[in-house]
Amino acid sequence: MTDTVTQGPKPIAEPLVTHMYSADPSAHVFEDKVYIYPSHDIETEAPQNDAGDHFDMRDYHVLSMNSVPGEVTDHGVALQLKDIPWASKQLWAPDAAFRNGTYYLYFPAKDKTDAFRIGVATSPSPTGPFSAQPEPIAGSYSIDPTVFKDADGKHYMYFGGIWGGQLQRWATGKFDPNGSKTDLQKDHSPAIGPRVVKMKEDMLGFAEAAKEVRILDQGGNPILGGDHDRRFFEAAWMHRYNGKYYFSYSTGDTHFICYATGDNPYGPFTWQGIILKPVIGWTNHHSIVEFKGKWYLFYHDSVLSGGQTHLRNVRVTELRHRPDGTIETIDPYTE
Repeated sequence: MTDTVTQGPKPIAEPLVTHMYSADPSAHVFEDKVYIYPSHDIETEAPQNDAGDHFDMRDYHVLSMNSVPGEVTDHGVALQLKDIPWASKQLWAPDAAFRNGTYYLYFPAKDKTDAFRIGVATSPSPTGPFSAQPEPIAGSYSIDPTVFKDADGKHYMYFGGIWGGQLQRWATGKFDPNGSKTDLQKDHSPAIGPRVVKMKEDMLGFAEAAKEVRILDQGGNPILGGDHDRRFFEAAWMHRYNGKYYFSYSTGDTHFICYATGDNPYGPFTWQGIILKPVIGWTNHHSIVEFKGKWYLFYHDSVLSGGQTHLRNVRVTELRHRPDGTIETIDPYTE
């Protein structure tokens, strides 16, 4: 594969790998390296629709880097759909964590009833292979799990995505298979929020019921559903900087990566600005990690496939916090 969009914007960063399509990168520092846990886009005959059936991913690879920028190692298949007893299809955006000598891979997949759940697999190595638990995490639903380790050693999972991610179908606390396709028509109500939950000590389950995360404007009012440039859609991530909690996410249909800050892992979080402007391709999904004294933003776009929304590639660029703690906005293209 090579970049096939020959006219138009020029990316500021090269794809990390070009031998396969990759997306939704979750980056972590383990064992003095950066490990990236992306989803694996593939060519598919699945129909393109609002449920995202054309994003029909079936396995996960693990990538690593000794330096950024630097050579990228693909450690091969870490987990496959066929080895997850409860899952039927669509291994979407994953994340990883480490605790007490074990690495945990968290992933969404549709169960046999076509509802997204979140599963967990374990390995003694950050590169896998990972062995999936026989059932999804009890109380889990929707997509885009990300696990954040706080300074006190406690872990929290953030998750959720509307539209094909099904978060809006859990409005009553139970899955409604015939519920709304999207939450995007409720312009004058508070936008549906992602979920946060503290993890059990064994990292295999939730220690409590998941709570909705509130995202506020700078006047202290909830971000409304019609505020498409600031509302939550999917792709939650959390990092901590100078004692503040930075909750970042994708606005989905407007394709911004935004961030909001708060004083504790549960929020509420106050919207602050845009981290990443829209990329080529319909989705925008990221992670943020500190490595060797610098901060980096991992993200994806569809330049390599000529703009095909379901065939993306992971990239990385430096992220900068200003002296006041705000983040400089990044344009993924130079012209």
